[in-house]
Formats: sequence, C-alpha cells, structure tokens
Amino acid sequence: MDLMNIQKPPEGAHAEADGVTYHYIELGTPGTSPTVFLHGGGPGCTGWSDFGQVAPLFAQDRHCFLVDILQYGKSAKPVIEGPMWDYHAAKTVALLDTLGIERADFVCNSWGGTIALNLAAKYPERVRSLTITGSMPVFHGPLAPLPEGGRRGRNARDVYYGGTGPSWEKMRDLIARLEWYDAGAVPDDTVTLRYEQSLDPEETALAGASDNPRGDWQDLTAELGAIQAPTLFMWGMYDAFLTPDYPLMLARMVPKGNLHIMDQVSHHLQEERPHDYYTAVTGFLNQQHA
Repeated sequence: MDLMNIQKPPEGAHAEADGVTYHYIELGTPGTSPTVFLHGGGPGCTGWSDFGQVAPLFAQDRHCFLVDILQYGKSAKPVIEGPMWDYHAAKTVALLDTLGIERADFVCNSWGGTIALNLAAKYPERVRSLTITGSMPVFHGPLAPLPEGGRRGRNARDVYYGGTGPSWEKMRDLIARLEWYDAGAVPDDTVTLRYEQSLDPEETALAGASDNPRGDWQDLTAELGAIQAPTLFMWGMYDAFLTPDYPLMLARMVPKGNLHIMDQVSHHLQEERPHDYYTAVTGFLNQQHA
C-alpha cells in the first residue's frame, strides 16, 4: 500500500475558546479554503495522529487546522456535564471564532465526525461541507445489533487502560484489530505516537473514571434531517465498528448526503490509504466550491 510516513508532529499552537484551551496544528496557506480536521475517540488519538499522513496533501491548496478535540491530545480535559455533542459543538464554534474562521469545510473521523454533524445542524452558517468517516451519530441501523451497539470502542479503551495498563504492544494490537484492515502495514511511528499520548495523566484519569466525564450521550436522528451542508460519508468496507449499510442509511437521512465506500480499509482509511482518501474527498470538496 502507498503510505506516507507520518512525521514528528509540528509544535502547533493553543487557542482559548469560551473558557477552554484547544491545541491545533496549522498547515497550508492563509486565505485559501479553511478546512478543520477533527479526530476520533480512541486512546491516544490527536489531530496529528489521525490526519498527519493525509493533511499535507490537503494543505497544498487549503488552510488546514488539525484540532485536538477536548479531552484529547494537548487540548484541555474538562469534565463535561450535560449533552456531550452539544457541548463539543458549541466549544468548536467558539474555537472558530477565536481563529477568525467564518465558515469551514470539516474533514472528520469517528468521534470528531459526530461533533461536526451536530455542529452543522445547530450552527449551519459555520459549515460549508462535511466529510464524515466512521462516525456513529444515531443508535439504530438497518442491521441490528450494530457492532458498536455492544460498546466495542468503550470495551477496547477499558482493556487498553485496564489490567497492567497501557503498553506499546497493547496499542499496536488495538490499532491492528479495530482501526486498520492490513494489520501488518500499521507503522511503528503511528503506534508510538498514539501510545505516548495515551500516557498523558489527565487522559488516563478520564479513561479510568468510574462516572461519566465525557457527558451524556445524544442520539442525533432529529439533527441529521436538519443538516443543509453537502455531506460525504467516507467509509471502510471492513469498518470494525459500523458496517457499510449504516452510512448508507445516514446518507439518506441527510438531505445532501453522499457515500463513498473504500475497499481494503477499516476504521482509519485516511491513514491506511491517504492518497486515495485525499483524491475522493478533494474531488467532493472542489465540487462544492465550483
């Protein structure tokens, strides 16, 4: 497979947004199309870990912001009370305000995609388009039960942080088993990046909390029908959490929904096949700007 070797993450910068601090990495040229990347919710995930292999391609003609969502990476790790996706959407809009971004294209994986879908429903004027990869905004689907209905992601975090605690080997197993199609192609640098971030004391404390520091779960069924932004669902044929029938349903629930299913990938297709992911997504984005 044609992979870009992930490099050491740039230093990035911090921005205050409605009482919390975000960390983000900025790539590309100011004045070009602002594009916000929001990562997934796995242990050790950051904007760079999930998009560091593909964002430089987008940065050739876009102004890219790789954001560490709250409770991850170098961003603040507040305990969230109340509806979780409403909280994240409001704080992300505050971040856009701080960065001077009026409208953005959002390119997202998993957890970050659910944030962006809710943001597009609640703050439509801030979203030009959405690319959603492997996200679970609703709790139902054509095939029941949903694989993630068994809390596969939560269970994976519990196993990773439980027992003898985090290790490089456990991180590699998690990525190979749940996020990549070709287990043998997982780069050691990616495993190391995720493993080292997972050791952050605040992140470890959140993962092991007995209560729910991430907020109250929300089903976004009603919100999806209100989204007016053109939306591309990018999905792996072998996604370990949500099979391709699920995003087909989502694409029909969103008024301007589209679906692209990629072969020989699982949950992190933007890492496993970055050039192919970029080609499909940038074609969609260019169509919106035509």
